[in-house]
Amino acid sequence: MDITDTSGVLDEALQRLHAAGPERLGRLTNHAPMVAEALVARGRPDAVHRWLDLYEERLEEFPAAVAPVTDADWAGALGDPRRAADWIAYFGRTLPGHGWQSVLATWWPRLLPGIYGGSAHPVIRVGHAVRALLRDDASEPRLTELAHGLGYWAARHRPLAGVTWFPGAPHAAASLHVVPPVRDLDGGFPARLARVERLPAWAGDVTDPAAARDRLAELVRAATHRYATHGHGDATMLVHAATAPGAVLRVLPALPRALWAPSLHAAWAASAAVTAMYAPAEAVPYVSPGRVAAGDVIERAVAHGDEHVIKFADTALDAVDQADQVDEADQADGACEADEQAYAAALRAIELSEPLG
Repeated sequence: MDITDTSGVLDEALQRLHAAGPERLGRLTNHAPMVAEALVARGRPDAVHRWLDLYEERLEEFPAAVAPVTDADWAGALGDPRRAADWIAYFGRTLPGHGWQSVLATWWPRLLPGIYGGSAHPVIRVGHAVRALLRDDASEPRLTELAHGLGYWAARHRPLAGVTWFPGAPHAAASLHVVPPVRDLDGGFPARLARVERLPAWAGDVTDPAAARDRLAELVRAATHRYATHGHGDATMLVHAATAPGAVLRVLPALPRALWAPSLHAAWAASAAVTAMYAPAEAVPYVSPGRVAAGDVIERAVAHGDEHVIKFADTALDAVDQADQVDEADQADGACEADEQAYAAALRAIELSEPLG
């Protein structure tokens, strides 16, 4: 459950971070704003600045501007990473005067086809920013953070083309299981993404907003649970099969309901594509974590410190929260088991990943 930050720590952290760019070394994402928001949302504002002190050496200065993005010429700047500063400035000008939810509703369908850009980190950053704004939309640093997230997404916008869709299974977990792996595993995310040729269709006929929300929650749970047995394929990259759709799910309450079904479809395509690019040839047996509480999961993630571990633990707890909202008749048989596997996945990420610092 998200906890309201009454300490001002998140706003302080965001102000500290907005002098830094969205990337480093020309390709690696700055995760600091996302981790700061996750720590505050999970009741650990006391850990934020200490974590930032460890991560600070990975930050780079804000990039130089090229030319202003305008309402007349934005399409030509879409997907140009050299224009990150221009895009962030555009949203920085636009959001205060038009209302952030109105701007988000306009730009969400424009950006959604490019959800794959920046290894899906931009949409994840937007998801954290929106969750923070839904807690306190009067905060200027949180509004600026949304501008950074949307601007980063626009600059790294990258669609997926040329995919053949084949019939999937009724449920998200089974459909993820039949995702065909890419044939050539050389190279990083952009190179592998270009080799994604076939994916199973799942929930493509969903048009009802409420059904789309429920299916999206199902996808987040399925991708989270799958990490417990498949995360060794790539400990870092496979968390995005869950955190990308998890970010989309966080944004839904701020969007018009007409955008919920398209959001589901884009989130499924992103999760399936990540699975295709990084899933291992064989699963490992599921190992029960025993009696673990949500607080224990967060404490272990914070102690470990890796940015992907913290964000994935946050998403795993989201998956548990969503499972707890099912009908009481279903809870008795399935909720505890769902909690256990989500916790096991988060603990598996801790086991597989290298600690920060």
